[in-house]
Amino acid sequence: MIHFSSKYRSHQQELMDDFEFQGAEMQALLGDLRRINKWLGGNHTTLNGVRKLMSKREAQDEFTILDLGCGDGEMLRVCAESLKAKGIRFKFIGLDANRHIIEEARRRSEAYPGIEFITMDVFSEEFETVECDIAICSLFLHHFTDEQVEVLLKKLYARTKVGVVINDLERSRIAFVLFKIVSTLFVRTKTARNDGLISIARAFKIKELEAFSRQLHAKHHLAWKWAFRYQWIIEKI
Repeated sequence: MIHFSSKYRSHQQELMDDFEFQGAEMQALLGDLRRINKWLGGNHTTLNGVRKLMSKREAQDEFTILDLGCGDGEMLRVCAESLKAKGIRFKFIGLDANRHIIEEARRRSEAYPGIEFITMDVFSEEFETVECDIAICSLFLHHFTDEQVEVLLKKLYARTKVGVVINDLERSRIAFVLFKIVSTLFVRTKTARNDGLISIARAFKIKELEAFSRQLHAKHHLAWKWAFRYQWIIEKI
């Protein structure tokens, strides 16, 4: 039974948080997630944030964009196709702690030589050597506890040169109920239906994201977007 609380974030674990999650169920889940994200416009929210950060550095002719929890690499493929600008070079790097998902991302991105995928836990010592211009966290932060989010945000702020784009869910009872209804009709896998509800229960209220921002002492912009998600842009000063 998945419980929802407007007051507190859930601590229930998603099935795909298992780093050894693989096989046919993983393939089907990735397909579901891609369809849901496209249907709800999630890629646009992230891409729009990246463009806003790039516009702050108009004279910069090279950008390294890092996607944390990249899944099958869909967001980086969208970036590679959409962020084409004369005289600007791009390097795209996707990180995920699940080696099976990284293997799938490489397979699905064979036509994109500018994208590199690395199996890496963002809380490992190895991550301390990673640097980029812009980091993307698309439906990623809600997988962690408040304490882990605080640590990760500080690491990201230190490791990025331009800023961070966060696209994550609002903890909304309306969204929880709507997903429960709609997922029975349009979501194929039990894992996606289960994890989708947990994701909403683990998501954020705007006051919680604002509290994280105050701890960073960083310039930021936080906006609600359809469908029940926030676009949070953290800019390096």
